[in-house]
Amino acid sequence: MRTYKPWLSVLIPVYNVADYVVECLESIVLQAIPGIEIIAVDDCSTDNSLAILQDFAQNSLVPIKILQHPHNRGLSAARNSLLDAASGDYVWFIDSDDKLNNDAIQSLYALIGEHHPDMVLCDYSVLRSTRKLKHYSRAERHIITFPGASQVLMTDPIKLFEGIYQKRRLHIWSKISRRALWGADLRFPEGRLLEDVVVTPRLCLRVKNYIYVRQPWIAYRQRDGSILSKPNQKKIDDMSVASKGVLALWLEKHPHLSADARFTFAHFCVRTHIFVSTELRKISGNKRPDMSIYRQHFLNHIQWDKPRMCWEYIKRGRVLNLRRFLLEY
Repeated sequence: MRTYKPWLSVLIPVYNVADYVVECLESIVLQAIPGIEIIAVDDCSTDNSLAILQDFAQNSLVPIKILQHPHNRGLSAARNSLLDAASGDYVWFIDSDDKLNNDAIQSLYALIGEHHPDMVLCDYSVLRSTRKLKHYSRAERHIITFPGASQVLMTDPIKLFEGIYQKRRLHIWSKISRRALWGADLRFPEGRLLEDVVVTPRLCLRVKNYIYVRQPWIAYRQRDGSILSKPNQKKIDDMSVASKGVLALWLEKHPHLSADARFTFAHFCVRTHIFVSTELRKISGNKRPDMSIYRQHFLNHIQWDKPRMCWEYIKRGRVLNLRRFLLEY
């Protein structure tokens, strides 16, 4: 019997998501079309996520491959295991508490069939158990992830670099990529938070052509009490080094990286630095924390000194941004 290589691998890391995993799986299975493989890995859940996953797979008309970690290794390791097991031409990581919006897979299939891009970038919506007035004001039903034109094949790597940092949407689940781009050497950093900030710009560096779709294909679930929603030292430390080496890699391949692209990246790092300072104050009782180590990380990332950063803000008329930068620096 002849077998065909799948065109898409949907990769789902699972850990303690008993309340959400069925909704996630249903959103994928109900719109699955031929040529898709679905792979999930249970990262040693302590609730009944694995049992729910196994029961769903047993009763699903669409095959679901289940992997298991013998002990908890974290999100990065789970994604790495999924990537190693994938065989599709393209890979799409879906977090198991999120879900796919209607027609996402069919839209992706049509897009790939027409343009054959290395990467597809999509928008997303936000799922909340309760939606307050401030959430409506943020237009959370459609979060735009990229500033470029929709459904136009693009080949400018500098615009890709600038775009992901301008919108600050570096999460891997809003980017469907050719599996071949990952090779054997690009993987998520195990034991680290903010792993997407580390991996996404390195993946984008390998992209030759890409297409952005101004449609919310993902429904991202915002959960209270998640590790990223609370101030803690590990999050602060990992965040402060997540952009380490990114600019150097891009300058090595694209030595004429535009000043605007560099500024956009630097401003992203400034915002990260400000967030680190704010989080440090929260865990230190609102006392002004020692920022010397984090300041050095920041300067190493952007490869500009403080006067140059100030000048870049001034010549763009970004006075309020400059003031905030100086207050937190």
